[in-house]
Amino acid sequence: MAASLGLAGAVIAFDLDGTLVDTAPDLIATLNVLLAQEGLAPRPLDEGRPFIGRGAKWMIERGFQAAGAPLAPDRVQPLFDRFLVHYRAHIADESRPYPGCVAALEMLRSQGARLAVCTNKQTGLSTVLLDALDMSRLFDAVIGADAAPAPKPDRRHLETAIAAAGGTPGRAILVGDAATDAGAARAAGVPLILVSFGYTEIPVRDLAPDILIDRFDQLPDACTRLLGA
Repeated sequence: MAASLGLAGAVIAFDLDGTLVDTAPDLIATLNVLLAQEGLAPRPLDEGRPFIGRGAKWMIERGFQAAGAPLAPDRVQPLFDRFLVHYRAHIADESRPYPGCVAALEMLRSQGARLAVCTNKQTGLSTVLLDALDMSRLFDAVIGADAAPAPKPDRRHLETAIAAAGGTPGRAILVGDAATDAGAARAAGVPLILVSFGYTEIPVRDLAPDILIDRFDQLPDACTRLLGA
C-alpha cells in the first residue's frame, strides 16, 4: 500500500522509440527503402540504431551520410515525406514493446500513477504505433513533437506532456534513453530515469540519469524511490 500511496497522482512520462518500444527494425527498414530507391546500399540495423534518438529527419541525414551520399538541405524534406508514407504502412511489422514493458506500465497505473508519452515522433504516428501494439489504453496523454511548443530537449515539450496527463513537474518523472530526454528533464527540473538498451549516440551513463535501469521490472521500484518518499 505504501508504494500505491507513494505514486498516487504522479505523472510518469516516457520517450517512445528506444524506451517503450524497439522500433529500430521498422525505422531502419524504411530508411533502407529510401536508400535503395536512390541506388545506395542499405545500412545494417546495429549501425542505424544510434541515428534514431534525434528523430527521423536526423536518421535520414545520418543514414545517407553513412551510405556515402550526404544530403543537401533541400533534399531532406522530400525524403522525409516519402519516409512517412512507407513507415506509416509498416509501423508495427517488427516493432515490439521491450520485454516487461507492458507489465511495468500496468503496475505503475495500479499504484496510482498517470502515464504520458513524450516523444519527438509525430503524435499521429505515435498513436498509430501504440494502437497497433495495444498500448494506447495505458496512457493518459500522448504528446509528439508537433503537439508541443518545441521538441525535446526543450523543457516545454515535457511540461506539455505532464500537464496533458493532469500532473505537475514537481511530481513527475521522465523515462528515456537519449540526450534529448536528459536535456528536457534537466531543464524542467524533473527526475530522470534512463534505460540502458535504447538508442543513443552518447553512452547512457555519461548522461547522468538519477537512476539507470537495465530491465523494465526495475522501473516501478525506481519510480517509488524517486517520488514515493
